Amino acid sequence: MKMCFTGVVCALFWAFPLWAQSNDTPQSSQIGSITFTGSLRERAECWDWFGGKGENSYLFSGTLAQFAISQTTSNFDWKIDLAAPILLGLPNHAVEPSPQGQLGIGANYFANNTTGRNAAMIFPKQAYVRLKREHSTVQMGRFEFADGMEAMPADPTLDALKRERIQQRLIGNFGFTDIQRSFDGGNASFTQGLWNVTGVGAIPTRGVFQVDGWGWVKTPFAYLSTTRQVHFSEHNAAEWRLFGIYYEDARGVLKTDNRPLAVRMADHGDIRIFTYGGHYIQAITTNAGIIDLLAWGAFQTGAWGAQKQRAGAFASESGFQPHWGKALRPWFRGGYFYGSGDGNANDGVHGTFFALLPTPRVYARFPFFNEMNNRDGFGEVILRPAKALTIRSDAHNLSLASANDLWYTGGGAYQPWTFGYTGRPSNGRTGLANLYDISLDYAFNQAASIGFYYGFAQGGPVIKAIYKDPNGQLGFVELNYRF
Repeated sequence: MKMCFTGVVCALFWAFPLWAQSNDTPQSSQIGSITFTGSLRERAECWDWFGGKGENSYLFSGTLAQFAISQTTSNFDWKIDLAAPILLGLPNHAVEPSPQGQLGIGANYFANNTTGRNAAMIFPKQAYVRLKREHSTVQMGRFEFADGMEAMPADPTLDALKRERIQQRLIGNFGFTDIQRSFDGGNASFTQGLWNVTGVGAIPTRGVFQVDGWGWVKTPFAYLSTTRQVHFSEHNAAEWRLFGIYYEDARGVLKTDNRPLAVRMADHGDIRIFTYGGHYIQAITTNAGIIDLLAWGAFQTGAWGAQKQRAGAFASESGFQPHWGKALRPWFRGGYFYGSGDGNANDGVHGTFFALLPTPRVYARFPFFNEMNNRDGFGEVILRPAKALTIRSDAHNLSLASANDLWYTGGGAYQPWTFGYTGRPSNGRTGLANLYDISLDYAFNQAASIGFYYGFAQGGPVIKAIYKDPNGQLGFVELNYRF
């Protein structure tokens, strides 16, 4: 990890002038009713993927610059947002034959771009028109969408839960990568009082790991949700949501699952999955502090090529923000997630929960795992010693739900010829890893911020059966500037 220290020093060198020159609020440019805005995200990442053959330890930098022009009126608004990702110093020896595969996200970038260790592109990130009425909006074009964010509660605890523990479990923009994804289609929303109904029909764009984000990936989806805010009393607020998603993949690419290769190569059937689920969150203010409760769940039916799709997942969490310790404003949380795995590759039923098009890093801060065939018990401490500073530390015990299934990574389709998920063999084991991490995020002002992250994964039997060194590390420093 010595290379990471150099990256951190360089990032701090960048940070001071950004802080010194930026104003308290982003300064957009205005010409009449037309607004010009932009943002710059710079991240230096140091990966120490589980050791074996190949270049598992490396440092690279990723920059995402965005420039937008927009207009807002009482009846409509529109926006054109151009994105320019720049990747420098990608590892060129970090892709190994199965089962080791691609050794971290730097290897993913290198494998999916044809320009060697450096890659860059410019493409339209968003280009939409939104029509507005008293209670409804209709958006058409290219836009970002995160499931669970259709309506935001006024309660700050519920707002934080939705942003950190609900959104993008199944559909998101993959915001951690330096390219991300958007969606082309339509988004209609109706809000009245405490109710919100949202419907989306769209197709994801290319991107995520390849810098070319112009085209489509033919994996369309349709999403419908109903969200309701609940106010039991002044000190007791809640929210529930019910949703349904239809997802289709008719590309004919090789599916990633636990069947033998010959069987999968012979299966050219489409993936057509129906996902039904919901969430419930509640915040209760007591004399001792604020208690929060969270439940999320989904089940799936449909077809996985020649197999039936029968899978499910759930999350159960709770937290406590005590009134004592006001200098640090602590928040203690814990919970458990379960995403089903497939116990029998030969029974004609695909039992692995399929995460569709999520943003994995929201729930896997060191993203060597995702929600598929996964059990995750975690504890978390958040400290907020100042309005501008947040410190968070997590501990996770990770295992596979089924020893007969794979260890999955990835976040969904991102180019026409790649399935979007990879799987490594479990070798009949379930213990994946213990993950310990810490992050620090500081906002200099509303325009500039800096974030640090370090995660250490202590590999279990699944990882030990594949890699000579079962331990992995990820560290990065990230700078954000808006103008």
